[in-house]
Amino acid sequence: MLVIACLAQFMVVLDNTVVNVALPSVQRGLHFAPANLQWVINAYTLIFGGFLLLGGRAADLLGRRRLFTLGVALFAAASMLNGLAQSSTMLILGRGLQGLGGALVSPAALSIIMTTFQDNAERTRALGVWSAIAAGGAAFGLLVGGVLTDLVSWRWNFFVNVPIGIATVMLALRYVPESHADLGHRRFDAIGATTVTAGLLAIVFGIVRAQAWGWGSAQTLATLGGGAALLALFVLLEARSAAPLVKLSIFRIRSIATANAVMMLVASALFGMFFFVSLYAQEILQYSPLTAGFAFLPLSLGIIVGAGIAQAIIGRLGVRNVSVIGLVLATAGVLLMARVPVHGRYVTDLLVSFVPMSIGMGLVFVPLTLLATSGVENQDAGLASGLFNSAQQVGGSLGLAILATLSVNRTTGLLQHSATGRLAATVAGYHLAFLAAAIMMGAGAVLLVLWLRRRHLEGVRLDPAAAATPA
Repeated sequence: MLVIACLAQFMVVLDNTVVNVALPSVQRGLHFAPANLQWVINAYTLIFGGFLLLGGRAADLLGRRRLFTLGVALFAAASMLNGLAQSSTMLILGRGLQGLGGALVSPAALSIIMTTFQDNAERTRALGVWSAIAAGGAAFGLLVGGVLTDLVSWRWNFFVNVPIGIATVMLALRYVPESHADLGHRRFDAIGATTVTAGLLAIVFGIVRAQAWGWGSAQTLATLGGGAALLALFVLLEARSAAPLVKLSIFRIRSIATANAVMMLVASALFGMFFFVSLYAQEILQYSPLTAGFAFLPLSLGIIVGAGIAQAIIGRLGVRNVSVIGLVLATAGVLLMARVPVHGRYVTDLLVSFVPMSIGMGLVFVPLTLLATSGVENQDAGLASGLFNSAQQVGGSLGLAILATLSVNRTTGLLQHSATGRLAATVAGYHLAFLAAAIMMGAGAVLLVLWLRRRHLEGVRLDPAAAATPA
């Protein structure tokens, strides 16, 4: 069951980044406007993040295996449509459908793991594998995207999901037993899911369009204000609903609230970093997609190494300390990216940044997953996993929108008001995005230190042999 759940999660997470390396080819092939290119990523992550909560609760109510197989099938079908896309609009719509499939898969897969492994030590090891797959899959996607784009076509970044999806569904039907939560009802908060997704879409769209409209324009203020109002309405609906999409009381568990807040910051930085590193390698250093893919291989290896180290030391140092160490390392790596030159070199400019950043990320994901999924009953396993995955996807969407806007504004300003060349101005925009990403990661470390005390970590499941060590 662990292999099957991780296989599906690998496919879903891989798709977050496999498209990044293909973006220049997609832009040329479907004639994307530069300002709209990020929607290839954001259409997927926004729908994914917006419906994860509904997917998690539906898995608890209707059956975890049922939602898992349905989500994998939908994801594979949408991947096929994306590979056949003939226009930018068709691809963006297909990416949204793909995100909906992912929103059913991820929380169901994680809740299957949470309810299957009852022993604390086994659960910690299983979540360690899950975290390594989730983190390593994102980085490995950069390599796979480069290989497929260069050797075949950018369309195969989507086609490759089809056989994986079919195999996963067949294995799940054979080996994964059905399980439900006993909640006493089978009602869904479809209004809540629609409200939170619409609010997030409005906010991200407002941030993206602010460059063209102006930050103080009526269009920008109305769009951002409308998004904020929808999110506020979502909170009111959840507080009064008899069967809420999100039980707001879950945020009273300090470890869960902190883990989700930190994950939003980490994902905001990480998604943007992958986006801009891919553009820098191909548009500035003129790497081919294949060369860029292999250049990113140390990212995957470093995250896997970091996840292994986290499992080995988490019992001795505790979840908070391991997370903080990882975030400090990752922040240092992203700060090094903020100094890459126009005529950069791989070893001294990219690799030197990849090593601390990737190992730090590997150290972060294991303890954050433990924090985010501990302290809840089995009937809320889907909700807790949905929240954690939502924090990742929503944070990634918002972060990419913010960082892309900062980068474009910086580049445009330099081109309009100075004699800076286009390449130098573009790289200066990347510098600002990397600096902002580093600040986001650093803020995550600060939150962990300020918000979590030993009493907040008593419910976190660790290896019983290490239970006497400080958390």
